[in-house]
Amino acid sequence: MASTTTTTTLISEKQETVVTPPPPPPPPPASAYFASDAFFRVLLLAASIVAVVVMVTSKETELVLVSRFPFPVPATAKWKYSPALIYFVAALSTAGLYAIISTFVSLSGVFFPAKSPKLFLVLALHDTIVLGIVASATGAAAGVAYIGYKGNSHVAWVKVCNVYDKYCRHVAGSLAVGLFASFVLIILIFLNVTALYHRAPKL
Repeated sequence: MASTTTTTTLISEKQETVVTPPPPPPPPPASAYFASDAFFRVLLLAASIVAVVVMVTSKETELVLVSRFPFPVPATAKWKYSPALIYFVAALSTAGLYAIISTFVSLSGVFFPAKSPKLFLVLALHDTIVLGIVASATGAAAGVAYIGYKGNSHVAWVKVCNVYDKYCRHVAGSLAVGLFASFVLIILIFLNVTALYHRAPKL
């Protein structure tokens, strides 16, 4: 009887000995995320300004032959003659304004870290919306620029970049910076989603 009691006690002691895993490391402080976030938002603002300025200064006048006149006449190429390029300028202007507002929102997270989860979610959602606008505008403008560069023989659309080379260089440079702004927005979305993941309760 005594041996049975001793065996039961040893079994219960073994059952009570449970090795608890070490707690997960704490997530990086919210201020570190917001500092990186603010840096990329300033970069987004700079890219938006450069893209808009380069595009709105794309203007060139050349002498070209038209069917109505037997001699070359001056013709001007401007960004505002294309709806796709107008949309591009409007989209990048919106992205620049959003970058200013969101930078201040991001900096507020440094001083009020208690609100960081909500700020990460709000910024990630709005970054996704702005990314859709910028990416669609860049794609539409790039389609028009490609026709200007290559033309389309199937519908008799002639290329114009062999005449308006300076104008086309401005448009190409602006589109490259707009594409860079899209990548910056992707980085911002990844940054905010990562910050939310580190603060989510682990199952």
